[in-house]
Amino acid sequence: MTAHPVANNGPPPDAQAGLAAVPHEVHRRRPGTPGARLRQSWARPEPQTVTGFEEYSTGVISDAMHRLGAMDGGIRAVWRGARVAGPALTVWVRAGDNARIHEAIALAERGDVLVVNAQGSMTHAVFGELMALACQVRGVSGIVVDGAIRDAQALSALRFPAFARGACASGPLKDGTGEVGFPIAAGGVVCTSGDLVVADGDGVVVVPVADAVSVLERCREIDAWEQQCRADLAVEAGPSIGSNSP
Repeated sequence: MTAHPVANNGPPPDAQAGLAAVPHEVHRRRPGTPGARLRQSWARPEPQTVTGFEEYSTGVISDAMHRLGAMDGGIRAVWRGARVAGPALTVWVRAGDNARIHEAIALAERGDVLVVNAQGSMTHAVFGELMALACQVRGVSGIVVDGAIRDAQALSALRFPAFARGACASGPLKDGTGEVGFPIAAGGVVCTSGDLVVADGDGVVVVPVADAVSVLERCREIDAWEQQCRADLAVEAGPSIGSNSP
């Protein structure tokens, strides 16, 4: 019986080596391309506008935008009483990775609020005590993370305003993929660097920088109406309102 050679249907060894090399080169990070970009300048609201928003709750501000602009209720204050208002500095990172957040801190201007899309991941904390200390040195006012943080007690002791989906003891990865300064989604809301961010015990609201002055004026109108409602109710209720009398 004549022996027949076994057919080899795979590529030759040199072709296999070439195929193995292609994905490595194609997927290599290329700075400046989508997913690996860093932007260093953008318009910010005037300081007096930021100060004006500090007077109003996130509820009033959201009402001033017809109940829009508020992130979903899963993003909450890390410690009771936390509150912050300031222009956003946006960061988009791969789940669990915080290398780009460090870059954003170095880039921040005094009064900025870091707003981070961490993909809502709760498997790794992307922010903690040492980064909060670095933020305070730079003058960063606070941070909002659509994802996890850690060192909650330390952040409370530092009185550093932090808002997140929750806490996770596991630390971050350091791959470095992500963007700084570009539009992101956080808590179901689009946020662009320079937009005005206000956060308190009720949640987080984002005001587009182009609309900040008009929304602030609307906040004043709503607040005046609410104050009048309180006064009217106090008159109707008589001296018993707000007292501990039976």
